[in-house]
Amino acid sequence: CVVRAVARQREVLLIEQASWVQRMQKALVQMNIQLTEVLADVMGMTGQAIIREIVAGERDPKVLAKHHNRRVKASVEEITQALTGNWRDEHLFVLRQALAMYDDIARHLAECDAELQTQLRALGQRNVDLGKAPRVDSKQRKEFDARQMLANWAGVDLTRINGLGVAAVMKILTEIGPDLSRFANVKHFCSWLGLCPGTKISGGKVLSARTKRSANRARQALKMAAMSLSRSSSALGAFYRRLCSRMDKPSANTATAHKLARMVYFMLTRGEDFVDKGQQHYEEQQHQRSVAALKRHAASLGFEIKLTAVLA
Repeated sequence: CVVRAVARQREVLLIEQASWVQRMQKALVQMNIQLTEVLADVMGMTGQAIIREIVAGERDPKVLAKHHNRRVKASVEEITQALTGNWRDEHLFVLRQALAMYDDIARHLAECDAELQTQLRALGQRNVDLGKAPRVDSKQRKEFDARQMLANWAGVDLTRINGLGVAAVMKILTEIGPDLSRFANVKHFCSWLGLCPGTKISGGKVLSARTKRSANRARQALKMAAMSLSRSSSALGAFYRRLCSRMDKPSANTATAHKLARMVYFMLTRGEDFVDKGQQHYEEQQHQRSVAALKRHAASLGFEIKLTAVLA
């Protein structure tokens, strides 16, 4: 409950911070500063440096463009052109206020992150081996440490499931916890998430099989994870694409989220490790099932199918 409260507060702060970024973008556009046309992320390293210089009083586009990072695709000339606008006082005031609010929320977010780390370290009763840790000064170290704390709390590494990143696993575990004994079985768990088909039946006729509407945060995380599998070369990615070929994408997304929920349940209750067998294994398995189905159908009609290899 404590971790859930802090995680939800962190989510609220992130949403609020994003709204202030939008206000900064609007103030820039109203001054004809088209920073979003040359930078993918306005609050990245280059974008923040430029905005902070503008708030500090700098107005020369050439001077502002010197903050161009080598990884930015746009050239210095393009950034200079994008920074040529009218510097109206009222919009500069809004930009200054929005940046101050952004920084204030960032400070609160840092406090939430520190509190989450403290709570997760206290809850970690096990020591799950995730392999060799990255270097302390590497970018991957922070994510690895978060994975380690979550794995020690849950007893298994849920990020091994394709589509589930650290953020998704954090939301799932903070919402449901690692103890799923209150659910009688996996069907009860998936029903609570709102990922099971509806059962509106009258006179033996199925009136509707649509899943119920739900604001369950764990459900939302699973559905977002399912959407990220569209280009995955894993077995789950092949499963999602196969469903998309025979039904609409929202339904395929819900069905894949249901499959992810079952995997999460079995990993947490049985302590099983997830092993991805790959897209090729999944497609071969589906091929064998299709052949077996054809044989059964032929047998029901009084025929027998003999398989013959055909060269492509």
